[in-house]
Amino acid sequence: MEDERISLAHGNGGRFMRELIEDLFARHLVHSELDTEADAAPIELNGGEAMITTDGFTVQPLEFPGGDIGSLAVHGTVNDLAVAGARPLYLTLNAFIEEGLEVAVLDRIVASLARAAKDAGVKVSAGDTKVLPRGEGGGLYLATTGVGVRMPGVQPSMSRIKDGDVILISGSVGDHGTAVMLAREEFGLRGDVRSDSACVFPLAEMMMKFNGLRFMRDPTRGGVASVANEIVSATGFGVRLESTVPVTGPVQSVCDMLGYDPYYLACEGRVIAVIDPLQAEEALATWRCTEGGSGAARIGRIAAKTKRVILETPLGGERFLEELEDDPLPRIC
Repeated sequence: MEDERISLAHGNGGRFMRELIEDLFARHLVHSELDTEADAAPIELNGGEAMITTDGFTVQPLEFPGGDIGSLAVHGTVNDLAVAGARPLYLTLNAFIEEGLEVAVLDRIVASLARAAKDAGVKVSAGDTKVLPRGEGGGLYLATTGVGVRMPGVQPSMSRIKDGDVILISGSVGDHGTAVMLAREEFGLRGDVRSDSACVFPLAEMMMKFNGLRFMRDPTRGGVASVANEIVSATGFGVRLESTVPVTGPVQSVCDMLGYDPYYLACEGRVIAVIDPLQAEEALATWRCTEGGSGAARIGRIAAKTKRVILETPLGGERFLEELEDDPLPRIC
C-alpha cells in the first residue's frame, strides 16, 4: 500500500479498499484460519455458555500516553466481558476512517490493537471498514463486538449485593481521563500521567474464585462515582465511599487546578468488586500480589440506610456524589 493518506476510494469496495484490508489490517490481524473474503466466520466456544458485548471508541487524541484508540478498543471490550464473569475469546472490528488520516498513523494504531489482542488472548475474527468524507469524523472511530464464555463460579450481578458488603478497587482512579486530557494540551498543561488502559481479565478471574463475590464492574465513563450510583439505583441500598479511594498525586494535582473530580474520571484498567466482608481481606491480598492489582484498596461498603452515594472525607466530613449529568471529558473512550 503506497498511499500516505486515506481517501474516500479506500471505502468504495474496490481495489483501494481491498489493498487497505489486505496490506494493513490483515497484515497485523489475520491468523491462519481467518478468511478475509468471507462475510461470516465460525468460532469455537469450547462448549461453554457464550457471552457477548459491543462498544464504540471515539477518543481524542487518537494516541495518548499509555495507549491509543486501538489498544483501548481491545481493553474496553474484553474488560466488559471479564467483569461479567466471562473469558474473552473473539473480537470483531469495525473501523470508520476519516479521509485524510495518515496511513502511518493508522498502521501504528492497528499494530497496537493487534498486540493488545494477542496479550489479552483474543482473536480478531471479523471486521469491516468505512471511509468518511473529510471533516465528518475524528480521524478514526472503532466499533467492536466481543464474544467469550462464562467462567465457572458465581455469576456476578447487582442482584447479589447485600447490606454490609465491601467494595474493592484494583488500583488508582482517574488515570485514563487525566492522561487523555493532558495529551490534548487544551489547558497548556503537560505531565507524565499515563493511562491505566489494560486487560483486567486476570484480575476478574481471581475474583471468580471467591464464592462471596457479588458484582464486578470496570469504572470507565463516569468513573467510580457513576458505578456507585448505578448500584444505588439498581439495589435501593446506599454506598459509602471511604477516604481510601486511591488517587495518585499527579492526577489529584491536575484535578485541583482544573476543577475536576477524580471520582468521576474514567479508568480503563481497573476493576471494582463488591464482595462478602468475610472474604474482602483475602480477595484484596490476592489482588495485591499481582502487578495489575498492586495498588488495590478497600474503598467503601454497602449501607442500606443511606440510599445515596456518600464520600467520607479525610477530615471526617461527608459529601454526596450525585449521578453524573454532563460528561466532564468528552470523547475519552
